[in-house]
Amino acid sequence: MSLPEQPSTLSSRLGALAQRLGFIGRGQRQILERASRLQLPFTPLPPLRETICWQDGPPLQRLLDLPRSALSGPVQEDKAQAHAMLVGVIEAQEQQLTAFDLRMIDGVSNCDPKQASYTSFEAFAASELCRQVRIISYKDFVKTISLALPRFLAGERIILRQASWRGERIFWSGDHHNEAFACAIAYARRRELDVNLPAALTQYRLSKQGLANLQQHYHVLAMPSASWSDATFMALLLDKGLPYARLSLLAAPGSPEFLLLPKHSTEATALGEGLRLAGAPDVVGYLHRLAHNEQ
Repeated sequence: MSLPEQPSTLSSRLGALAQRLGFIGRGQRQILERASRLQLPFTPLPPLRETICWQDGPPLQRLLDLPRSALSGPVQEDKAQAHAMLVGVIEAQEQQLTAFDLRMIDGVSNCDPKQASYTSFEAFAASELCRQVRIISYKDFVKTISLALPRFLAGERIILRQASWRGERIFWSGDHHNEAFACAIAYARRRELDVNLPAALTQYRLSKQGLANLQQHYHVLAMPSASWSDATFMALLLDKGLPYARLSLLAAPGSPEFLLLPKHSTEATALGEGLRLAGAPDVVGYLHRLAHNEQ
């Protein structure tokens, strides 16, 4: 009777990966092995939540007009090349609409954490946060919505935005009187009021070609803040002058920073593969999942 095959060791698995990726140099394999053994506090990228708050989702729309100064790193050329890839990930289309039904709006741009926990204007309007807002008549409705839209009766254009990774939800771009706006829209839906205004709607979408280009040319990994004070990781990144760029896109305190490692460098690729084995979240894979959810 034959003995069961022994599980392959980490070293043999790393060797196989290095061979598959074309790492024939000892230095690249050492980078791969050392990176794979890093014990950093990696955490998964946050899942999307159903919420009325635009800023609660990943701010991917910022990539479209990302300033070059947003990236950090020691070499300007490396940052410029990474920047050129990132700005191609998002597409935007602007529409000028002569009449938009305000009842289709179900989100606001800026809200505090308490407001972000609500999944619809109806739920928000029924909460304690909105108990001071009372709408009984159409006159009350006009008075209330005019708090958020002072020129509502004059028919002033409303500014809206939508992101495909947030589904069909449309967000009002105003930044004050969220309670009044949400209660007014919920009332209009309940009473089936025909409420239309001219609108400027910006729609953001993940670019399939942009994502493919990014995946072809870069490892993009979500690195915890502790990485930048970890001696072993920083030695791997800096001792051999690996090309890289860093981007802080997520605004929440303690959010990971994105590390971009160009695949044209075998050593940078070895580091990227090793970090993935160590548990670093793959940002490009995350974006592909968001793009798949758009379908």
